[in-house]
Amino acid sequence: MKPYPENKIKVLRFEDKNGFYATESSSKLMSKIRGENTQSEIQLRKVLWGLGIRYRKNDPRLPGRPDIVLPKYRLVIFVDGEFWHGHNWENKKVAIKSNPSFWIPKIERNMQRDQSNNDLLKTQGWTVLRFWDQEIKKEFGTCLKKILDFIDYSQHYN
Repeated sequence: MKPYPENKIKVLRFEDKNGFYATESSSKLMSKIRGENTQSEIQLRKVLWGLGIRYRKNDPRLPGRPDIVLPKYRLVIFVDGEFWHGHNWENKKVAIKSNPSFWIPKIERNMQRDQSNNDLLKTQGWTVLRFWDQEIKKEFGTCLKKILDFIDYSQHYN
């Protein structure tokens, strides 16, 4: 299986020569966005560690560099940001007013890559759980229960 689909979405680089621009204030805002170690990831990792569940962070050997990897249970967990990974995308993409010709393909490519990584991980025998950042913040107990239920199931049936 190829790592990415044949019909991979092409995303131009965010450069002036391609017609994209960023104001100084938006550039400053964007520079503060974290790709790893978000508050939600840290919160989830602390609780898992406190429960004695050991994991790896952002394992580069796995497709998509999952945020949390539990090798013992063949479980990978992603904590996805709503904007970057296209939460409620059909409604949200019409609201993009600044540089939509860059952002819409960019987010759609991220979504396509997420699906491809999910498929690759599953073919390698991993179970994939994906949570939205806000889901962790607002429904932490529900998210944790999904993880613990999977671990409990794995311990009894594997």
